[in-house]
Amino acid sequence: MTLGPLMIDLRGVAIEPDERDLLAHPLVGGVILFTRNFESPAQLARLTEDLHALRSPALLVGVDHEGGRVQRFREGFTRLPASRAMGRRHAENPSAGVALARELGWLMAAELRGCGVDLSFAPCVDLDYGVSEVIGDRSFHARPERVAELAVAYMLGMREAGMAATAKHFPGHGAVAADSHVALPVDRRELPDLDADLMPYRRLIANGLLSVMAGHVVFPAVDGLPASLSRRWIEGELRGTLGFRGAVFTDDLSMKGAAAFGTIVERAQRALAAGCDMLPVCNDRAAVETLLDGLRDEPQPLRQVRLVRLHGRSAPPFQELRQAQRWREGAGAAAHCLDVPELRLDA
Repeated sequence: MTLGPLMIDLRGVAIEPDERDLLAHPLVGGVILFTRNFESPAQLARLTEDLHALRSPALLVGVDHEGGRVQRFREGFTRLPASRAMGRRHAENPSAGVALARELGWLMAAELRGCGVDLSFAPCVDLDYGVSEVIGDRSFHARPERVAELAVAYMLGMREAGMAATAKHFPGHGAVAADSHVALPVDRRELPDLDADLMPYRRLIANGLLSVMAGHVVFPAVDGLPASLSRRWIEGELRGTLGFRGAVFTDDLSMKGAAAFGTIVERAQRALAAGCDMLPVCNDRAAVETLLDGLRDEPQPLRQVRLVRLHGRSAPPFQELRQAQRWREGAGAAAHCLDVPELRLDA
């Protein structure tokens, strides 16, 4: 059996009987977890083990677990700082900032891998233009060269822990005020004006980035469709100009930023036609069922290669990890970041 292009969610902390049928469907290839699916690291490990045992190749299990405001699992996990903390350290001492980014990337990924989670959709490499509340402190910095340097270090830390990085939100969500969860963001800049936003992707791709998440932002000077549904952006710019050979996720197709572009089936067909590999559909079971009935998808051997490469590598179990000296050092570094007062990064 192959991995299908849909990534769906679960209701609770264990797989319910009717969900087993959904997860066995050939159009499904992954599961995205939320806070409602978590009660403890031990429970999470049992859940991911059950999910991985359902099929071969195993379903991909992912989560948004960046730190700061976006950390789905908290009780028993290290509290992670937002990415801005790494940018702040870099502004004070570049080498220390890079070291911190690598350590926190490792810590985040190691804890998740210790519970069997394959992917965290991180790092966020949007630039902090000071206009997007939904991005805000999720951005490393305003300067593209600093974002690029920190994102590469973070990715390398994740890689050490056995997890592939997923850079988001391609090609950039930081310069628009609208939140694509609830509205359609429109960025009216011309393509040459987006060069700074694309710099982190260039640097990450040169260092072996395996996964990108495309955002629901429309750049009308480039294409009338949001990047997540645009062949011009995915095949033309990301795979063509930037030379990316990894997997492409859309952001959640249930979000309002995508809803203006047809039914859920039409959105999914557009995303696949654009060159995307996996399509998360979250918090909308009716939409999932509609897709399983109506989506048409041809097998794509290269998609399979790209997705299978995202399975997490073997890692120490969660409780064993917490006995390691490196975990203690990483947890200490995270705690120190949380104790430092907030400041703006203008330098």
